[in-house]
Amino acid sequence: MSKYSFPGHSQLTRVHRVSMAGVAALGAAALAVTLVPGQDTQAQAQSETVSSAPVAFTTNAGAQQIKDVRASVTDQQANASLKAEEAAAKIKAQRAAEAKKKADAEAKAKTDAEARAKADAAAKAKAEADAEARKEREAREAASRAAARTPVYANNLDGWIKQSLDIMRAKGIPGSYDGLYRNIMRESTGNPNAMNGWDINAQNGTPSIGLLQVIQPTFDAYHVDGTSTNIYDPVANITAAANYAAATYGSIDNVDSAY
Repeated sequence: MSKYSFPGHSQLTRVHRVSMAGVAALGAAALAVTLVPGQDTQAQAQSETVSSAPVAFTTNAGAQQIKDVRASVTDQQANASLKAEEAAAKIKAQRAAEAKKKADAEAKAKTDAEARAKADAAAKAKAEADAEARKEREAREAASRAAARTPVYANNLDGWIKQSLDIMRAKGIPGSYDGLYRNIMRESTGNPNAMNGWDINAQNGTPSIGLLQVIQPTFDAYHVDGTSTNIYDPVANITAAANYAAATYGSIDNVDSAY
């Protein structure tokens, strides 16, 4: 090194050089603090600063620089902590919003399902009620039609023969209006209460009775369901006699005398 000093420049003392070296070391330590995370960052920075500095600062400017570096590190730590808290709060808010959205969706789905079940039950009940009402209405209509179709028979010989013929057709018993009328007029002259008290049947205790002069055993044997069990009933008497004639002669139309 030259022993001469350059004009216009002040010569640095050894203290100054050491101080400048310390400032540089402190700056490097501060930079390291900002790059290394952790809970003990400030303490580590202080330790590294102290160990890196070869000498203590002796000037006011150096002390101020240390304070400034420490303040900067503290500010950076505070800012990082604040940002972390803000990020955590944002994540928490997002999760809360997602949980609420999910809960609302589940509640809506449950409400919708209950509403659908209630509507289905109401629809089923209405359908059953409508079906029952329709069934009752159809039964009334059928009864009304049946009543309308049911002929009204006159309470005389013509009416009795016509009613008996309708029953005979329903039961498959052959015979005609003419065959019935002809035999009735020969047997009783149309008197439903006529009774023969002198023939062989009467002598045997079973007189011939009614429009077609039927004895009680024959009436009982050939009685047709749906008619009266009274042998004097005109329709029952005609129908039972026609049933007996069909079994014995093929039809009441084939009978031209006592049978």
